Amino acid sequence: MNKDMKLAVLIDGDNIPSKYVKEMMEELAKYGTPTIKRIYGDWTKPQLSKWKSILLEHAINPIQQYSYTSGKNATDSAMIIDAMDILYSEKVNGFCLASSDSDFTKLATRIREAGLTVYGIGEKKTPDPFIVACDKFIYLEILQPNTPKKGEESKDRKVDKISPKLIRLLKNSVKDAAGEDGWAFLGDVGSLILKKQPNFDSRNFGFDKLTPLFQSLKEFEIEQRDQSNARFKLIFVRNR
Repeated sequence: MNKDMKLAVLIDGDNIPSKYVKEMMEELAKYGTPTIKRIYGDWTKPQLSKWKSILLEHAINPIQQYSYTSGKNATDSAMIIDAMDILYSEKVNGFCLASSDSDFTKLATRIREAGLTVYGIGEKKTPDPFIVACDKFIYLEILQPNTPKKGEESKDRKVDKISPKLIRLLKNSVKDAAGEDGWAFLGDVGSLILKKQPNFDSRNFGFDKLTPLFQSLKEFEIEQRDQSNARFKLIFVRNR
């Protein structure tokens, strides 16, 4: 993660629920500094009125886009045109495209072709083509605190099951990143997993970090190694 990365955050207001914005902006702070923050929609529509206080709180600039034709999404077109203008301005190092709409697949691909990083954020209903077009894709559902009322199950934070497919992904990534002794630095493993599957996130499976996810699985061996003149240990993993 490059905390000095300048990010352009472009939000599809017709597609992203306002309840996620606070957590979304906090998440993006982990990856860089949002220097451009814009949200697109037809602000004459009553259903977008709930955004007003949120936009002021997070200094997000609303871009008005009228729906010229019924059934056509003018918001997508405006967001794509702005993204290309920002790309050519060379004012940012990366983009965050917040939408669950596959219409932004080609945009994400074009930005990455220019050598910039693309973070995608959307709901779990997001189509796969848009997900794999991003360097990393984050599901909105995992960002909200899991605090259901007594006797209720959280509807937003449904934890995915650890499937044989996931185990294969983890084992193959450890093998690919490992040295001759079979041990792999966990940071390298995590980067490799994201290249293979951009929507991978340990939080999808109920773990805040990658290390406890690996520690919970009997298929892997974990080792902490001291490094000189450092306050933290390096974590290595090996297939059993």
